[in-house]
Amino acid sequence: MLVLPTTEENKNMDMVLTIAEAIHDLGIDRRLDPVIAIGGGVCMDIVGFAASIYRRKTPYVRVPTTLMGYVDASIGAKTGVNFAGKKNKLGAYVPPALTLLDRSFLGTLDARQLSNGAAEIVKMALVKDAELFSLLEEHGPSLIEGKFQDLPGGVESNAVGAPSRVLTLAISTMLEELAPNLWEDSLTRLVDFGHIFSMELEMEALHSSKLFHGEAVAIDMALCACLATVRGHIDSSTRDRILAVMRGLRLPTYHELLDEKMALFAIEERIKFSQTIKMPLPVGVGTSRIYDDITSDEIVAALAMAKRLHAEP
Repeated sequence: MLVLPTTEENKNMDMVLTIAEAIHDLGIDRRLDPVIAIGGGVCMDIVGFAASIYRRKTPYVRVPTTLMGYVDASIGAKTGVNFAGKKNKLGAYVPPALTLLDRSFLGTLDARQLSNGAAEIVKMALVKDAELFSLLEEHGPSLIEGKFQDLPGGVESNAVGAPSRVLTLAISTMLEELAPNLWEDSLTRLVDFGHIFSMELEMEALHSSKLFHGEAVAIDMALCACLATVRGHIDSSTRDRILAVMRGLRLPTYHELLDEKMALFAIEERIKFSQTIKMPLPVGVGTSRIYDDITSDEIVAALAMAKRLHAEP
């Protein structure tokens, strides 16, 4: 058993090699003995990558203990670590042999960790599920306070089953998006919502103000809600509902580090590795589309809107 500091700061090849060395010393059967990753999303990413490169492929099992791990990192085939100051630049597509989901683990988390994972639930609600958005709108603060365990309520109340329904919808919608494109042969992906600007922000803030992954994603989504408003895809009332849901889940919606220079650099990086921007934007509650025609002026206007909304009481 290895107990490791699997945090974003340690998500690197040194940690991968530590795990690979332990696998090697133990002498496991490379086809029958799985490596079991018990922890958060970073843990599963690192362990999965170590398993994927040891003897070219060693089976592994995911047991997420955080909300981020439960609804995001435990799903799909991706593994990876940070490299050259960039998020997840080294990795592989090797799905686990098994993923075990136990909601009781979420009861051990503090509010910030729960909010961190809730960002990925908001993402799926915004891009493709109006019911999920409505549940977050109605029960968001209670979900965080109740740690996604069963909520109190009478026979007529739908609050009791809200945590389970929210988690089920978050996972099922994520699977619907990932399964047909498991190896990311297509880079036109709705699940990239919130992951255009956040990659640069998260790594920039890693050693200063230290944002969690979901917090950076939330700030990205808030900016994109403003961008969708600037472009006329949604009206200001829909934008305000989106921001209110995120705030109800105790998520940040603005950060001063995400300025014009960082935002435009993030777009340049996106184009460099994906040929075009391919930016998902909400066009309504639970509905989104992918756009390639975002302009610098629109991004600057969205940044100004986000800053103004943040400053308003």
